[in-house]
Amino acid sequence: MSVLTRNEAQTRAKLLDVHSYSVDLDLTTGEETFDSRTVIRFTAHTTGDTFVEIKPETLRSLSLDGHPLDPGRLDGNRYPLEGVTPGTHEITVDATMRYSRTGEGMHRFTDPADGETYVYTQLFLDDVQRVFAAFDQPDLKSVFHITVTAPPTWTVLGNGTATQVTRGHWTIAPTPPVSTYLVAIAAGPWHSITTHHAGIPFGIHCRRSLAPHLDTDADEILGITRACYDRYHEKFDEPYPFDSYDQAFVPEFNAGAMENPGLVTFRDEFIYRSAVTDTERQTRAMVIAHEMAHMWFGDLVTLTWWDDIWLNESFAEYMGYQTLTEATRFTDTWTDFAVARKGWGYDADQRPTTHPVAPDAVNDTASALLNFDGISYAKGASALRQLVAWLGEKDFLAGINTHFARHKFANATLADFIDNLAGATDRDVHTWATAWLRTTGIDTLSAHTENADNNWTLTVDHDGERPHRITAGAYDHSLDTLTGAEQLVLRDRFDIDIPQKTPTTRPGNRPDLVVINDNDLTYAKIRLDPHSWNTALTHLSGIPDGLTRALVWNTARDMVRDGLLHPTVHLTAARTHLPYETDLALVQGVLGFATTHIADRYLTPEDRPTALTTLTALCRDLLRRTEGLTAKDWEQHHAATPDSPDPGLRLTAVRHFIDAATQPDTIQDWLREGTVPGGPELDPELRWRILTRLAVLGATDEAAIARELDHDPSATGQEGAARCRAALPTPEAKQAAWHAMFTDDTLSNYLFTATAQGFWQPEQTELLHPYTSRYFPDAIALAARRGPAIAEAAGRHAFPAHAVDPRTVELGEQALANPALTPALRRKLTDQIDDLRRALAVREAH
Repeated sequence: MSVLTRNEAQTRAKLLDVHSYSVDLDLTTGEETFDSRTVIRFTAHTTGDTFVEIKPETLRSLSLDGHPLDPGRLDGNRYPLEGVTPGTHEITVDATMRYSRTGEGMHRFTDPADGETYVYTQLFLDDVQRVFAAFDQPDLKSVFHITVTAPPTWTVLGNGTATQVTRGHWTIAPTPPVSTYLVAIAAGPWHSITTHHAGIPFGIHCRRSLAPHLDTDADEILGITRACYDRYHEKFDEPYPFDSYDQAFVPEFNAGAMENPGLVTFRDEFIYRSAVTDTERQTRAMVIAHEMAHMWFGDLVTLTWWDDIWLNESFAEYMGYQTLTEATRFTDTWTDFAVARKGWGYDADQRPTTHPVAPDAVNDTASALLNFDGISYAKGASALRQLVAWLGEKDFLAGINTHFARHKFANATLADFIDNLAGATDRDVHTWATAWLRTTGIDTLSAHTENADNNWTLTVDHDGERPHRITAGAYDHSLDTLTGAEQLVLRDRFDIDIPQKTPTTRPGNRPDLVVINDNDLTYAKIRLDPHSWNTALTHLSGIPDGLTRALVWNTARDMVRDGLLHPTVHLTAARTHLPYETDLALVQGVLGFATTHIADRYLTPEDRPTALTTLTALCRDLLRRTEGLTAKDWEQHHAATPDSPDPGLRLTAVRHFIDAATQPDTIQDWLREGTVPGGPELDPELRWRILTRLAVLGATDEAAIARELDHDPSATGQEGAARCRAALPTPEAKQAAWHAMFTDDTLSNYLFTATAQGFWQPEQTELLHPYTSRYFPDAIALAARRGPAIAEAAGRHAFPAHAVDPRTVELGEQALANPALTPALRRKLTDQIDDLRRALAVREAH
């Protein structure tokens, strides 16, 4: 199949204006395919050749201006339109299209819990061609008229309000001009909750089998939606640009969510079947806020070409966190961003595949897909946060509103965005953009402090080229006998522009702790002065502000990854300070890094058992801290008061205890009793988690897995069983899992991921050794057969990340030289192999 190049898109955009699509979809023709009939009305400005895209199972017929065309001339995914004359034209395309099981195009899913079937579209980036014929590029916006024939018991959702004209026949209200990749349909026997807000119909939808769980959280989801909607209308001059706002939680969704105008689709793991932490609820709320921001930035105003996709995502990421902080009960979202998202950006920016936030070399759609990473999201949002700190929010929003007014229902570029910001301020935004958006890598800011007479000085060494506006925080040991000497108190905060012209001088003796970038308003590695670092290691839990603690933990994380801090020192700090941590996002983030990076990769196999013992001891400390929770506490999801036990903290401790268990006895007892002593009772997520760990340890079998699946036959249960079966430490189990992943080709995207997650286990190195060399050729062949979504899953989840040795790196480098490697898999392998090199370097550094 051909990918669209930037030059081809520019040529076609000069030739054509696309006025409207009339799309008729018939979803009643069978389980494997559906029918698609499209009429496209467009104008050609000059005589020229062009093409329309479609990826059909069968192309039945085409006509141009009523004249039949030969379906046999379809070349891959392109049908040539030669010698198109100036004037208006109409092309009609009638085809049979294939349903997807990989989350691309029109995905079809049958719920094992009740046998009900659902379909939905995911058309980003160039998958509209899997559903209907289109001139598939973002700057050929058009009006879409869509009709759908569906089984009579189904509800159909779309970008506009949907009306059932006759039984099983639906019409979607015409859209304003939108890009092809933003068209959306979701159909099935949805459980729906509808309401109105500010004169707009709101709806939330999920599978029927999840109805009780959606009902439980409906008030929270709709409350967040209303609060964000109202806050965006305070920030933005342009009103919400579509006629309704539906949020559909759909099965086997590859991304977190998709910003389809008027019909946002979310992965339905956000409808919680089992207990979750309040931080996870905050994450769901942030995704709701993120996607709503896209209604303006991305949907109302859309990128001209895919080189600016970062701007869509960075803006929505920044707005999502900021708006959630301003408009909801989740007021510490930037702490979660610091600990859960920023590291993603830092890691991506240090790999060979790093790229500028605003990349130049996005020459085709295949290249564009590779830039959905920590740079486009986390680094880009960090850059915008720094820009707001530098410009001021008033000028930033003024520029944004000018951008919306000038380009609504049209397309824009980064140059347009920067020009509109520059018009709202006297600052040199263009120079800022060049330094921040057109360069790669991470600056490092290193603090040096000295006493001088009755003053102290702060010098910040700057390794990098970007300007920064940062805040420095000065902290002293508390003299309050009630809080204790372990606590630190803020003495002073002050702003510094980097690069510094002269050292900063402040009155008094040198503080016990100086934290640069204290509000985490910039994107840089931070190095504390030695005196401050010693204070941080011994008094980290005594720092009064969670965001400051997050910055110090990120500094420790960076130092471990750079070989400057022994991984066991990080583990010791976690054991020392996490039992006193009050911010749940920090506990989750630090434990996650300690488990998946330190224990599983940065420490040698000989040191791993000791690390796991440290982690289980830490989790026991957290369990002791959270004793005494009541049923009401569990219903509230979060601590009733700052001093009361937090059910989310206890749940986090239970999860990580299970994952780090080296002996099966305790977790077997929990599974047998159906509860953890003192709570929580085991819900499906915890039961499958325990069973997976028991499988890794060789303490369960297929019969137990089958019994659990009988108890929980849901889609999540099917994934849990696949994960457990792949984790069993027998040659037969590993061969069956490998065959399912790399030969059978029938696993859906979610079942593939679950199988891959269970397969590789550090405890099973000897058993898995032969599969390390098999992985590379088998993954290359799989990616070529099954496409980008499965290629990404194979590179992310099925990679032998535990195999930290030079031979794995060598095999990976050989694979990268294979010309058959697809772009999506090449990107993932390049990153994974570099992560192995880093893990080896960390081991060698100590």
